[in-house]
Amino acid sequence: MKLLSWNIQWARGLDGRVDPGCVTDTIHRLGDFDVICLQEVAVNFPGLPGSQGEDQVAELSVGLSGYTPIYGVATDVPDRRGGRSLFGNAIFSRLPVGQVWRHLLPWPAESITPSMQRVMVEAVVTADIGPLRVMTTHLEYYSHQQRERQIDAIRCLHVEACAMSARNLRIEEQGGAFETFPRPKQALLCGDLNFPAAAPERMQILAPFTAGVPNFNDAWSVLHPGQVHAPTVGIHPVDFVDRPECFDYVFITDGLVSHLKAHGIDATTEASDHQPIWVELA
Repeated sequence: MKLLSWNIQWARGLDGRVDPGCVTDTIHRLGDFDVICLQEVAVNFPGLPGSQGEDQVAELSVGLSGYTPIYGVATDVPDRRGGRSLFGNAIFSRLPVGQVWRHLLPWPAESITPSMQRVMVEAVVTADIGPLRVMTTHLEYYSHQQRERQIDAIRCLHVEACAMSARNLRIEEQGGAFETFPRPKQALLCGDLNFPAAAPERMQILAPFTAGVPNFNDAWSVLHPGQVHAPTVGIHPVDFVDRPECFDYVFITDGLVSHLKAHGIDATTEASDHQPIWVELA
């Protein structure tokens, strides 16, 4: 299974143009991916710089024919024309998709710090290596406190999923809303997490769980132990970091570590203010 993760900045390149087609062209150039996780995907949001209010889920779906699109809305606000402006994360999968969850993450009030609602999208996919949960998110940029709270929530959701997996899930209603579907323990968490690799938030994610709950492992460190993370922002000039840093990660649970074969970062594209990253599991 090959998975790509990328903060596409609502398809806005470093030239200021919004072009979802450029995003999908870049993805196809980089490889043949089974699952694609994108952050900062907008629908009818003309207030974003360069945007004309595109339905980016629809436009990306055209360029990603054969994939099942799963959109998780974080921000849902009225526009000035009586409609709704949406902003969030998306998973595109050409693997079979089971149950899907859209988890709004904590958004504690801070009087002087800008912030926005955040979401984690979770989908069960069935790969050759077995079923796993794919989770993608985009944590708060401006607030360390909010990132900590959001990571705590993600870890709690992982514990909850593992408890559900360990239960004897009996199908109570075939075809109805109470029907239960697999929620495997093994999982992959990816996205723009908005902290550098040396930040305490990374160790917060990697902290051990109690028995029976598989831990998260940083895919980069599994394949490059002791090496500094390759940067995913600031390779090309941007206004939110003053030097190249790693903000984008893939974390995998213990049972997936032996399947991890490759971790890549594309440093060349300027189709967003972040660089795409990917992993291969076999």
